[in-house]
Amino acid sequence: MNSRASALVTGASRGIGAAVAAALAPTHDVLLGGRDEQALRAVAADLPGARAWPVELTDLAAVAAAAAEIERLDVLVHSAGVADIAPLADTSAEVWRRTLEVNVVAVAELTRLLLPALRAARGHVVLINSGAGLRANAGWGAYAASKFALRAFGDVLRAEEAGNGVRVTSVHPGRTATDMQRGVRADEGGAYEPEKYLRPESVSAAVLTAITAPADADITEIVIRPSAG
Repeated sequence: MNSRASALVTGASRGIGAAVAAALAPTHDVLLGGRDEQALRAVAADLPGARAWPVELTDLAAVAAAAAEIERLDVLVHSAGVADIAPLADTSAEVWRRTLEVNVVAVAELTRLLLPALRAARGHVVLINSGAGLRANAGWGAYAASKFALRAFGDVLRAEEAGNGVRVTSVHPGRTATDMQRGVRADEGGAYEPEKYLRPESVSAAVLTAITAPADADITEIVIRPSAG
C-alpha cells in the first residue's frame, strides 16, 4: 500500500503551480493539472511520483470524469487562473465571463467534486489568490472581482467543511515573476522587472508552511509581498 500523501495542483505546467508541485513532490504523489499535456509531462519528468493530469477545467464533463478517479486526496492546490487587465470601459462581457469561469466557477466545481476524497483524507485546500483579492485597483476590475469571489468561496468552504476536518488556506501573493505577470505588465504598459517581484518558489514555500502546520494550527490566510516593493 502506498503510504505517501497525495496532491493535485492545477496550473502546474509553469509558474507558481509548477513551484508548488516541486515543493510537494518529496512527500506527496502529485497530479499535475493543466491543459498542455506535453508541458505537464516535462514537469513530471523531474518530480518522482508526479504525473500529468491534463484537463481543461472549463470542460465540466471532462473535469467530472477525471475527478471521479480520485478516491482520496490530501492536498488540493488551485493555482490555475487567467488575468485580462483593462479599464472597465474596455472589458467586454466575454472577458468577464471567461475570467469568472476560470478563476471561480472551475475552482468551485472541481472542489465540489473532490470533497468526498478530501473528507476521506481530512485534507487541505489551498487557493492561490492575489493581492487583488484584498484590494481592487484601477484596470483590474474583472480579475479583482474574481479574486474577491475566490476569497469568499474559501471563507465559506472553510466554515462548511471544518467539521469534516478539511482545512482551507487562501494565499495572497503580490507580483510574482511568472509568465502571467509578464503579460499583465504588457497590458498595463509597464516594464516586466522580475528582480523586483516574488519568486514562485517563495510562494510555494508559504503554501508548504500552511500544509505542514500542526493539527492545532489552522493557517487560514497568508499575505506575501515582494521585499523589493
